[in-house]
Amino acid sequence: MNISPALAQKLATPLKIGSMEVNSRVLQSPLSGVTDLVFRRLVRRYAPESMTYTEMVNATELSHMKELPRLMEIDPDEQPISIQLFDCRPDFMAQAAVKAVQEGAQTVDINMGCPVNKITKRGGGSRLLREPEVAIALVREVKGAVDVPVTVKTRLGWNDQEINIIEFAQKMEEAGADMITIHGRTREQGYTGNARWEFIAQVKKKLTIPVIANGDIFSLEDALRCLEMTQADGVMCSRGTLGYPFLVGEIDHFLKTGINPVYPTIRQRLECAKEHLQGLWEYKGYKGILQSRKHLAWYCKGFEGASELRDKCSRIESVTEGFDLLDGAIALIP
Repeated sequence: MNISPALAQKLATPLKIGSMEVNSRVLQSPLSGVTDLVFRRLVRRYAPESMTYTEMVNATELSHMKELPRLMEIDPDEQPISIQLFDCRPDFMAQAAVKAVQEGAQTVDINMGCPVNKITKRGGGSRLLREPEVAIALVREVKGAVDVPVTVKTRLGWNDQEINIIEFAQKMEEAGADMITIHGRTREQGYTGNARWEFIAQVKKKLTIPVIANGDIFSLEDALRCLEMTQADGVMCSRGTLGYPFLVGEIDHFLKTGINPVYPTIRQRLECAKEHLQGLWEYKGYKGILQSRKHLAWYCKGFEGASELRDKCSRIESVTEGFDLLDGAIALIP
């Protein structure tokens, strides 16, 4: 599938976020329990110029910590990079933003879309769609505290009866947000049903700041359809990168060159899974082994014996055990 020449020309140019230019229109979404330093390194290997995000950080909890949490750890060489924060308290959010910039964040992203109850009950995440005045205060306070671009990631609304994204996005722009990313689902939907990109298209027509489309981007074809429908300034990949850190780079490569990417073989995917496992072990020890179980399960799909391998990988206790399972599967590939 192709996109219109005018859109293709725009998407081949750098993305301007406030005073910053990013030489890629494809972004890696922040994902809780996923986008740590190890995962981001894998994504960046295939998309070296794309913006990546840390897992979201609780600004209030951060204010009580003597040391920064490992969630905020950034490799000095990983650029461009953003730290995502969540909270409903403007003062704590501003303080956290300052620490994020000191740590190396080149933009600060405010989470206004997380649908999880433990986040919304604290007034953060998608709860802010129901509290636009609080959301405005958050953006203004953070903008006043740091000299890097401030961005927002949000959803269509709380539920189908409260889809207020157009008005909400306009308020975020007026408050000073330098970019907005919109997941095409409501809070009530969670991750069910289909992302409704048509609402993102409506927002794009109303705003002057960059609008990034998010939701149901699982392939290059999905990204192109989304960009054509929404006319967005870029796409953000989320669940499509689980067990597949190649996706951001595949889309980025096509937008820059118009040439279809060379997709990884099953062998290459499983070798990547081994590297991911090794990296988590070296970075987090046994905790990394436990976290690797879900990652390995995500890698194990789309080939004969994947289901059985996935089940076994979800119970590994060591790097050696994981390597033995993955090497066994690799040996059976024709």
